[in-house]
Amino acid sequence: MAEAALLDGKALATKLRTALASELARLRREARLAPGLAVVLVGDDPASQIYVRTKTRQCEEVGIKSFAHRLPADVRQEDLLTLIRGLNRDPRVHGILVQLPLPAAIDEAEVLAAVDPDKDVDGFHVVNAGRLFAGISGALVPCTPQGCLRLIKSRVPKLAGLKALVLGRSNIVGKPMAMLLLAEHCTVTMAHSHTFDLPGECRAADILVAAVGRPELVRGDWIKPGAIVIDVGINRLDNGGEKAKLLGDVAFEEARRVASAITPVPGGVGPMTVACLLRNTVIAACRANDLEEPAF
Repeated sequence: MAEAALLDGKALATKLRTALASELARLRREARLAPGLAVVLVGDDPASQIYVRTKTRQCEEVGIKSFAHRLPADVRQEDLLTLIRGLNRDPRVHGILVQLPLPAAIDEAEVLAAVDPDKDVDGFHVVNAGRLFAGISGALVPCTPQGCLRLIKSRVPKLAGLKALVLGRSNIVGKPMAMLLLAEHCTVTMAHSHTFDLPGECRAADILVAAVGRPELVRGDWIKPGAIVIDVGINRLDNGGEKAKLLGDVAFEEARRVASAITPVPGGVGPMTVACLLRNTVIAACRANDLEEPAF
């Protein structure tokens, strides 16, 4: 069997950003609308700082105004909540992103709940989660699952009837991913640390989405021949003082010999997550101004 095709997240993200840039130019020209994204970073976590810089740069590249708010790790929770309430009221801000993780002293759930659901471009607010679960229009869909679905459909546009396995049950990836695949009429199984015969469950799946944060958990002989494999994991392994090695949740070289298509790590899901964040910001801005939102 030939090696699996690579699902190139960088290329697909570039295509989406190009479409967004064109749409933003039209909105500026016809509606004098300049969408704005506020990013709140608490503390000095190196990975979070890299993510924020990437998001800020890509905002500017497509024409979204970026408002960065960097707070010390020992900020009082009430001060953080006061900032978010102010951003909720700010008409220049159409999307609010609170970079996770937050310091241990901060109640993450309370902070995320304070964000206006209509500006919740991460899609983490319980209102958006409820809309997605109930199939009600208007949900801002979490960016990583949204990006995963776009990658899957770039390979197989019609998913009805396919068996999908979502490995992981987080509120950020696993649960919304399952809802999106159900909406595409897949037969969906969710697996986790208490699942009996996890390899057997994986082997039954036409689509496998791995999002558990365990390096190379999924082996090649767990994968159904011809399956589509989406690897959400980004696991940094110390490489003896050298640059940290990034591994996914799937043993890539083994899986590539069995699957029909697979995402690399890095360069697969990550770029799509950021591109979908920009898309959510444009959608939120259009809704706030009673304008037709982008169809792509």
